[in-house]
Amino acid sequence: MTVEPLVIVKDLVKNYGQTQAVKQLNFSIQPGELFGLIGPDGAGKTTTFHILGGIMNATAGEVLTIGKKPRDVRLQIGYLTQQFSLYQDLSIEENLRYVAGIREVPPGEFEERANKYLRAMDLLRFRDRLAGKLSGGMKQKLALCCALMASPKLLLLDEPTTGVDPVSRREFWDLLATVTGDGVTVAVATPYLDEAERCSRLILMHEGEIQEMGSVAELKAGLRMKRLEVRGSGLQSLEEKLWSIPNVSEKIQDIQAFGDRLDVLTSTAAETETLVKVAQPDVSIEIQEPTLENVFVNRLKGKVHVDHETRYPFVEKPSQPAGAEAIAANHIFKTFGDFRAVNDVSLSVQYGEIYGLLGANGAGKTTTIKMLCGLIQPTGGDMVLCGAKSNLRSAALRERLGYMSQKFTLYDDLTILENLEFYCGVYQVQDRLKNERINWVLANSGLKGQENMLTGRLPGGWKQRLSFGAAVMHQPEVLFLDEPTSGVDPLARREMWRMIREFASDGTAVLVTTHFLEEAEHCSQLGFMVAGELVAEGSPSGIKQSQPGQLLEIRFSNQQGAYELLRTTLESWRVSVFADSLHIVVDNPDIELPKIIDVARAAGIEVVEARPLPFSLEDSFISIVKRAASGNSSTEKAA
Repeated sequence: MTVEPLVIVKDLVKNYGQTQAVKQLNFSIQPGELFGLIGPDGAGKTTTFHILGGIMNATAGEVLTIGKKPRDVRLQIGYLTQQFSLYQDLSIEENLRYVAGIREVPPGEFEERANKYLRAMDLLRFRDRLAGKLSGGMKQKLALCCALMASPKLLLLDEPTTGVDPVSRREFWDLLATVTGDGVTVAVATPYLDEAERCSRLILMHEGEIQEMGSVAELKAGLRMKRLEVRGSGLQSLEEKLWSIPNVSEKIQDIQAFGDRLDVLTSTAAETETLVKVAQPDVSIEIQEPTLENVFVNRLKGKVHVDHETRYPFVEKPSQPAGAEAIAANHIFKTFGDFRAVNDVSLSVQYGEIYGLLGANGAGKTTTIKMLCGLIQPTGGDMVLCGAKSNLRSAALRERLGYMSQKFTLYDDLTILENLEFYCGVYQVQDRLKNERINWVLANSGLKGQENMLTGRLPGGWKQRLSFGAAVMHQPEVLFLDEPTSGVDPLARREMWRMIREFASDGTAVLVTTHFLEEAEHCSQLGFMVAGELVAEGSPSGIKQSQPGQLLEIRFSNQQGAYELLRTTLESWRVSVFADSLHIVVDNPDIELPKIIDVARAAGIEVVEARPLPFSLEDSFISIVKRAASGNSSTEKAA
């Protein structure tokens, strides 16, 4: 029996004056599907959502939602926009009541729905708290509750987890799995490709057009390539050697540098493995399937202009002795009244190293960074900054630092050029370097020719790139980056990390926080914070390899039924939905997998396929955080 699509889009076009934002889109979304839109900034994702949600009309083409024009069924559509409109001075419950009134939810059904969604989001105990007092993750969860209050048939989510920590992000997506199980159709746009792996189908958009469409497995298979994970010493020189081989582009499509490995994308895995071994015999190589980011980058390569020619105008500076500490903390702690925000943290960052400080919202990361860079005084403990152990708040020392805060710190009512000139003055950039460095920022931000635009008119991702450029105008000795790529699309994020590596190669010590665990792979060392304490530290590979147990990918005959069943028999964090399979963390696979099979079979559900997977950094993070929170883990050190 054929099921009619819930959403049908035919030859959709949307023009803004002379600009064609969406060009001849054709796709459909099936009932109960978790459908994803991915693409760089300006691809047309938000415009498409505005039309699907009945907020604006199309210029041409036809869109049917639930069999009608979207404007005629808006009460059956839930829409969570990028700038979600919570009322900061209303409580959680008052926000829900307000939305329920607008969406004509019967009073008798309000309490049942409110309790259901607040309980699922772990917000029930906070229902009297003002929205303005919630963390970013809690606000996003509340915004989703508001979007669900009308029991919509279609739920549109436009980058719903930007700025949300990995634990809350995982919980958010687990709830979406439950929502689709209840029969709600979900369409989500996301800049995070590890999230997109959870969708049943995806479209990849660029400049208003669909470049690829299919399931995650189909998109990866369509590449017809493998990914070589190369580990060892001298990886930067290895990358240069590989690209210098004649006609190597016939075998190697892409090389991406991470903190402790190179990813080499190739259509000839065996031959490329030999090339790598000849170029550098002492490396280790693992052959893996391509990632969704490989699909994204490979498909859009050449379509998005990236300025690699404008290099940062580094000036020579005194070299630091090998192993010199640029940043160090020795048993530091910080209390605010009776609350200890940071407890007994010790860490060390050398010159030329990229250190990633990771943790959920409220873990103490930002407080730690503010202590390390001298913005706030620690309650106790000792620190080193730029090699100095005292007078860490002096003006002379601060001139050697670069700092990009979590909140965008440029001035919205100044033009782009005015902002950059202001920061040149603040950082005392020499006149002979000023123009060259401003040109570098404009080129690498993709803003050449836009110098006189007011900064406040820039989209979030562009603002982040500009803010990064402003933070490094003076070639800092130590660079602090607090969530630098929040809301930035994968191609721009990749470019920003290329620039970060350039500064590290020049000897800059970098300390970075991020909520995007895939990009934490770019760091050479990582520290995981939980409740103000550093609970794990090591290289990305070391942390993943140190995880106890095994991650399993299991396909069931009834995925939703298996998901709901196993979340009641296992700790809920151990079970997550990824497209057409469940990812399950077990401590002893030989004992626990047969038990899972038996429990499922007793409920009339069969296991179709089960296979082990390597832990991702996000899997490792959630495992460490949850085990630490339950008291099952002491501080871990990974090589």
